[in-house]
Amino acid sequence: MTDKPRTFPLPLSSVTDKVQKKQPVFAPVATPQTATRNAAINAALGNVTRHPQPLAAPVRPPGAPAERPPAPVPRQYALVSDAVRRAMVARVAKQGVQDAVVLAALETVPRHMFMDEGLAAQAYIDASLPIGHHQTISQPYIVARMIEVMRQGAELKRVLEIGTGCGYQAAVLACVAQEVYSIERIKPLHELAKANLRPLRVPNLRLHYGDGMLGLPQAAPFDGIILAAAGLEVPQALLEQLTIGGRLVAPVGERTQHLELVTRVAKSEWIRQTLEDCHFVPLRPGTV
Repeated sequence: MTDKPRTFPLPLSSVTDKVQKKQPVFAPVATPQTATRNAAINAALGNVTRHPQPLAAPVRPPGAPAERPPAPVPRQYALVSDAVRRAMVARVAKQGVQDAVVLAALETVPRHMFMDEGLAAQAYIDASLPIGHHQTISQPYIVARMIEVMRQGAELKRVLEIGTGCGYQAAVLACVAQEVYSIERIKPLHELAKANLRPLRVPNLRLHYGDGMLGLPQAAPFDGIILAAAGLEVPQALLEQLTIGGRLVAPVGERTQHLELVTRVAKSEWIRQTLEDCHFVPLRPGTV
């Protein structure tokens, strides 16, 4: 196994460069307050037209052709340059994530493309952000930390994600594993993830709509399983779908939560390790 950074078979940059032009970096993003202030400034600038509008519409001579309506303004993102994404990765590394493969994946995936345009200016702060339906996109640090713990420097052939959400973590996982399966129980979020991931053309990622607490037995066993929602305990069905030596990382708890690493060491034996505190949305059964 080599620790050289891996990217998609089709580099994301080749797609994202076509989606939007590179934006200027206004200032390094260090806090949510900084990003919010810069977003407000850019929003204000965006509302100022380059040419003052006349107080009254000009009189058009009889028979003159009607003027064409102005061309639609292309979708713009503030504070989403490569430099800003690299700054985010540098902050995550300072927080303790050391896996070079995981950090390279974080730098590859354009996080701003997985959230509402109104929040895109805050895409690279280290915070969870709403994606609708009372769900969130996890903060970059916790995404990197959970994948690093699950990977532990080993090659991941097949990985299962419980809770696709907007699709961001699934895209990061696809950079570090050969095959990634992701389940979402909320139908509109499942559709949102498909829409977000479609322009990136990720060939080793499969999205499923269903009950994540049941896992995906038809694709098991998995080298790694990662949960993006917290239950009072890890569902036994998911533990059974790990390979021998496979690792599962999940938030556990209700009011007070912590990350838990579960390693399957034998057919009917798992060992558990408690990691750091965290905060996730609750893990729920069924589909909606």
